[in-house]
Amino acid sequence: MEDIFKQQLAITIANDMNNNEKKEANVIIHSSEPITIDRIKKDLIKLGLKKGDMILVHTKLSSIGWVNGGPIAVIQALQGVVGGEGTIIMPTQSGGLSDPSNWCRPPVPESWWKTIRETMPGYDPRYTPTRGVGIVPEIFRTCPNVIRSSHPQVSFAAWGKQAEKLMANHELENGLGESSPLAKLYSSEAKVLFIGTSYETHTSFHLAEYRSKCRKQVRLGTSIIHNGKNKWVWYKDIEFDDEIFGKIGEIFEQNHPVVNGKIGNADSKLFNMAESVDSATNYLKNYV
Repeated sequence: MEDIFKQQLAITIANDMNNNEKKEANVIIHSSEPITIDRIKKDLIKLGLKKGDMILVHTKLSSIGWVNGGPIAVIQALQGVVGGEGTIIMPTQSGGLSDPSNWCRPPVPESWWKTIRETMPGYDPRYTPTRGVGIVPEIFRTCPNVIRSSHPQVSFAAWGKQAEKLMANHELENGLGESSPLAKLYSSEAKVLFIGTSYETHTSFHLAEYRSKCRKQVRLGTSIIHNGKNKWVWYKDIEFDDEIFGKIGEIFEQNHPVVNGKIGNADSKLFNMAESVDSATNYLKNYV
């Protein structure tokens, strides 16, 4: 019966669904059962997550399977496992608040740049949406008692005991460097959790780019709110390059303890954040 249902659903996908509907339907086809909050909790505990943990989470919701409750179920499962003594952090980047001269996917005409800079809405941690980090962080940033940092492009959001401390004083320049939440996580015995993601998106490796001093400095632009009005500002940062993050991750995993397992259907990893940064820093210093 289930095979017949999936065959019928596949026909419907081909003939009568928009792109978002097709994505969800394909997840259903490749799922053997619904993934519930309790199932996610059990899988998180089996992987090694425990009460009181401070955890930086990277997620790809569709990799888990068909989750009953979607991103809310994932968030509530994480909160239920680490509890009020723990802390959950997620990247809530908003790369759209950047200089249009650097846009390439897609680019915009040069004749638009001046207007975009002058009229771009300033960053507001309450309202500015995430971009490119997935639906779970986008929902997470809006949840009760979640605090979001002040950086207009590379913010983080946190819930739990250390949330306010971690998100405070996120400076504009060198946004993923020594005055960022990443540096605080490094000093706080934080763990990293990949749920269906990989080292290619490991935000913490950017901290290693600063510490290795292998990247050149660049000037970036963004829009902030100053005295209640939108204001375009320029600031200094480094030129990030994540193309070798996958290779750096492989080397890290060969030499350090990493727990591999499943959250639902998603290939997942749990490991020490500081160890991963140190490993990446060493590689970048010596080979880049």
